[in-house]
Amino acid sequence: MQIILSTFGSSISKKGSMFEVFSQGERHTISPNKVSSILIFTGTNITSDAIELALQSNIDILILNKYGDPIGRFWHARMGSTTRIRRAQLQLVKSAAGIQYGLQWISGKFDNQIKLLTTMRERRTRLSAEITNALNTIQKARESVDKLEGSIEEVRQQLLGIEGSAGKAYWDIFAKFVPEHFAFDGRSRQPAKDEFNAMLNYGYGVLYGVVEKAVVVAGLDPYIGFIHTDNYNKVSLVYDVIEKYRIWAEETILDLFVKKAIRKDLFDKLANGYNLGAEGKKVFLPALNEYLDSPVHYKSRNVRRRDIIQLDLHRFAQELLEKYNETD
Repeated sequence: MQIILSTFGSSISKKGSMFEVFSQGERHTISPNKVSSILIFTGTNITSDAIELALQSNIDILILNKYGDPIGRFWHARMGSTTRIRRAQLQLVKSAAGIQYGLQWISGKFDNQIKLLTTMRERRTRLSAEITNALNTIQKARESVDKLEGSIEEVRQQLLGIEGSAGKAYWDIFAKFVPEHFAFDGRSRQPAKDEFNAMLNYGYGVLYGVVEKAVVVAGLDPYIGFIHTDNYNKVSLVYDVIEKYRIWAEETILDLFVKKAIRKDLFDKLANGYNLGAEGKKVFLPALNEYLDSPVHYKSRNVRRRDIIQLDLHRFAQELLEKYNETD
């Protein structure tokens, strides 16, 4: 279990060999054997005795700001699970196994696109033939990813072509789901050349934050990726992982168009493009958060979408511990 201190004034201390958690006027004692990690938000407190107990028990302590973004953590002087996870990441960089881990998130992106377009084909029957063509292209791309092999440089070069053709097919048909006055001609990043891309860029930006937090909480190093370039100060693993979850921003945008909630005055026109304006963020951000907080059936239970990311990454970190670490 995780101990999460997020309510202002709550605290965690040590009582005997147990943690004592105080929150909203109530006190609870918890055995360290039941705790996997402790998350401390701004405005809460942890005593030095509790920190010592956590470190002795190999419990990760993560410090987050008021927005839930990780800003630091406590480490034990000896190697713990988080260090072993990161060592395994380093061992896998540029290895065949590491490449396959990176490709699984690309495959997940294609799987989600296929699922969305299959649903849209049932709803937009007049576009059935065009959607089917796009589905065929993306399915072939999905199958090509499964066959990729070679060095990381060779895989990256092949991926450029695979993702390029699949991406064009996906966005060409996606554009037909958007009202004419919000039509777009493919993806554009910074700056966004149209309002649709301005929404998409903002939505992806929010998801980057959600994914990075989940990566850090799972004990993974966000800077050690498998597909994206491992450059200084670049969260390569976040760029790898987010591929599977981008669809949630896209589905939120589609839903807002269906509800006719998107208007031209929600955007700021710039000299070289568009931004989602302050009023637009007030419309889009609550919708995206509501979507992320909605429960879905996942691995035999109901789970919030944003928690799926955390569960997936905890599972990945555990697999790294079990498969790619020698006993210390």
